Amino acid sequence: MSVVTPVVNAAELEEQLGFVSPTLGQRLGVEFLGTFWLVLGGCGSAVLAAAFPHVGIGLLGVSLAFGLTVLTMAFAFGHISGGHFNPAVTVGLWLAGRQGPKFVLPYILVQVLGATAGAGVLYLIASGNPAYHLATNGLAANGYGAGSPGGFNLTAALLTEVVMTMLFLFIILGATDRRAAKGFGPLAIGLALTLIHLISIPVTNTSVNPARSTGPALFVGGLALSQLWLFWVAPLVGAALAGVTYRFLTGAEGREPIATQGQRISQAITSIGDVTSSRPPTDL
Repeated sequence: MSVVTPVVNAAELEEQLGFVSPTLGQRLGVEFLGTFWLVLGGCGSAVLAAAFPHVGIGLLGVSLAFGLTVLTMAFAFGHISGGHFNPAVTVGLWLAGRQGPKFVLPYILVQVLGATAGAGVLYLIASGNPAYHLATNGLAANGYGAGSPGGFNLTAALLTEVVMTMLFLFIILGATDRRAAKGFGPLAIGLALTLIHLISIPVTNTSVNPARSTGPALFVGGLALSQLWLFWVAPLVGAALAGVTYRFLTGAEGREPIATQGQRISQAITSIGDVTSSRPPTDL
């Protein structure tokens, strides 16, 4: 008796199991939402809750808020887009060989749009308090010199943003490396961003994310807008340094950042299909 092993149709089985690779539109949609949440949650905590009378959350609370925005969205949407929510992360992952070039510009565009929308919603909420004035209270914009919370100069701000972004990218690349412990990437990344804020809020109000800086600056204008260039240049330089050196430091191979569950299933099913389709009938 001959038994023919059925050929596995990857597309059909993937669809039956509910694993479908995300479209570009879906990737861009969640990148928009993630960056929107980062600005609304992170900058919102600084504007609305940091100095709230008697129970203000202060620097520690704001730092935790920024970390939690990334942690929650990375868990929620990381399997769809990779969970960048930051142009510097997108560029760094691309240079490290983890992200295809076709995604770089679209990701950056929707990240900036998401950050701007988040800043806009935050402004509308804050404006509901008669005591709030954009010119004096701001939207947690980044800056140096007169725009620095601690009065730090341009050199200190530039060095801080380059180094902090570089270290942030090293942590992201390491936490999402195929050799790393599975399932803990978002936690490590969120905690890293919290620590970065604890260190650098006094210096620049912490950017390490050009989109996060752009959204508030577009509404605040003035000094924040004139200093915005630094919060594009420095994070991108830091991300590039990490992206091009990570593989040399760790021996990691370049690949897509975080393959979606559907992509992993599809690859596995395709491999099975290749084997079974070429396997001769079994005689019993």
